Amino acid sequence: HVQLVESGGGSVQAGGSLRLSCAASRYMYDNGCMGWFRQAPGKEREGVATIDTDGSTRYADSVKGRFTLSKDNAKNTLYLQMNSLKPEDTAMYYCAADGVRLWIGGGVMCSRVDGDYNYRGQGTQVTVS
Repeated sequence: HVQLVESGGGSVQAGGSLRLSCAASRYMYDNGCMGWFRQAPGKEREGVATIDTDGSTRYADSVKGRFTLSKDNAKNTLYLQMNSLKPEDTAMYYCAADGVRLWIGGGVMCSRVDGDYNYRGQGTQVTVS
């Protein structure tokens, strides 16, 4: 049974922090890439951060140094710690799973393209003012 349940969104002032959580079924957690995507009104969905089964991560340039992706293996949960939030981070954030790996820059990495992921949750809203 595929299940991705996000939580942790909310409204914060610029410079603040939020931690998003994504509880996943064991199968999703143990297989394939997982990641967070976001979509702001009128914009395309973009990949924020991805993590492979070995723990290797990729981040969008816009969030490097501010966002941190991590996993809690005991809880089958993916976390996105978001610090120094900016108004441009305002979006609906989605957890995604069962993503593909691509050959990028001489190595294999998780795709940050939304269409390369087979499952995603309902989303959690993040608003930064």
